[in-house]
Amino acid sequence: MPGIGEIKQKLKETDSTKIFFTDLRGRLMSLPVNGEHIESIVRDGIGFDGSSIAGMATVDNSDKLLFPAIESFKTVELNDEKLGFFIGRIYDERETRAKADPRVVLEDVLIEAETEYGFKFIVGPEHEFFLLTGDEFGKKDHSDRAGYFNATPQDKGESVRNRIISVLRKCGIQFEKAHHEVTPSQHEINLLCTDPIDGADRTVLFNYVTKKVAQEFGYHATFMPKPFDGFNRNAFHIHLSMLDMKGNNLFYDAGANGQISKTALHFIGGIMKYARETSIIMASTFNSYKAYVLEREAPMIKSWGFRNRSSMVRIPYSNSPENTRIELRSPDPAGNVYLQMATLIAMGLQGIKEELDCGRPDVGSTYNKNFKTRVFDKRFLPRSLYEALVEAEKGQFLKQILGESLYTNYMKLKIDDWEGHRTHVTPRELNNYLDS
Repeated sequence: MPGIGEIKQKLKETDSTKIFFTDLRGRLMSLPVNGEHIESIVRDGIGFDGSSIAGMATVDNSDKLLFPAIESFKTVELNDEKLGFFIGRIYDERETRAKADPRVVLEDVLIEAETEYGFKFIVGPEHEFFLLTGDEFGKKDHSDRAGYFNATPQDKGESVRNRIISVLRKCGIQFEKAHHEVTPSQHEINLLCTDPIDGADRTVLFNYVTKKVAQEFGYHATFMPKPFDGFNRNAFHIHLSMLDMKGNNLFYDAGANGQISKTALHFIGGIMKYARETSIIMASTFNSYKAYVLEREAPMIKSWGFRNRSSMVRIPYSNSPENTRIELRSPDPAGNVYLQMATLIAMGLQGIKEELDCGRPDVGSTYNKNFKTRVFDKRFLPRSLYEALVEAEKGQFLKQILGESLYTNYMKLKIDDWEGHRTHVTPRELNNYLDS
């Protein structure tokens, strides 16, 4: 990790310096600052109006301080700027961390995991996005008609992906693989695994770089979950391993079925038990729930399975103890990455604490199971934003993870979002009901 003196020297070579953070919805926020003053900013923070950030503060208690996390520093080289990049930590006062900072929720969960259980985690999120021809939706919005693993010239986004990878490589971030996804105009880039804080910080950087690079090529990059009817969504699958303090993978057991340990099964049990209550974090927008349809790779049922992409929790094939992991397939990239990772880990820890049974693994596609059609079915994930809000409101688990203040702010944002959609008259309604 570079020291403040080295960072100050590197900032002299940049065009601008920005501190990035997320609002509760997960949207990127940034504050440009004078890099020449980085030493005092690191020491004292820099003030901003928290009441103007969704879910952050009220007008009568709006003053917040933003501190750059020096370990997050990167030099980002884009066509139109050379940027000094920091992730921010939000404080109420100089020595008091803001409870409304989503990053602190993840930090607290990781501290609890290490101090109470001796657990550490490794994450590897999959980054999916669409490249559209413009930022206004219309008939010619697709940038290509390619499909899964199609090559150029059908895949018109390969040069964009390569440019994103190049920018990130100069930041010291290595990729694992990149390809065209199933849906036209859809792409995926997977980065090498890392610890959860770095993985979440890196996601903020990835989203920023992806949007900037797309602009360089004349495209608009979107992480909207499901912009197209009849096609797959953008997902944000999270791969997770759990280690002891010596680095041994606690999800691995050479003598167990599938080489998955009892600890891992309890961890999965926690995810199963609390999946509905925490769905508002993993799938946080009205649009998110339009992805939960048969045969479109978004999980609909609370279930787990070996190598099964229809399961909510998948155990990917692994040829080594080090690579043994679980994959949560329910999140999408419209959510807040810090809250998503914190919630995933907290669910698993609770499963270990309660020694929960995760049930039998899926056999065959969950899409082919014959379930009687019901409006409400606890075996399924919530199928609407409203249902997810009800589940979060009924339970106590999400309140424990987020804390009362952040939970209240978050739920208010999401209830307002639901009310906006509930009362909005859509073109579909006019087409169906205008002649009534």
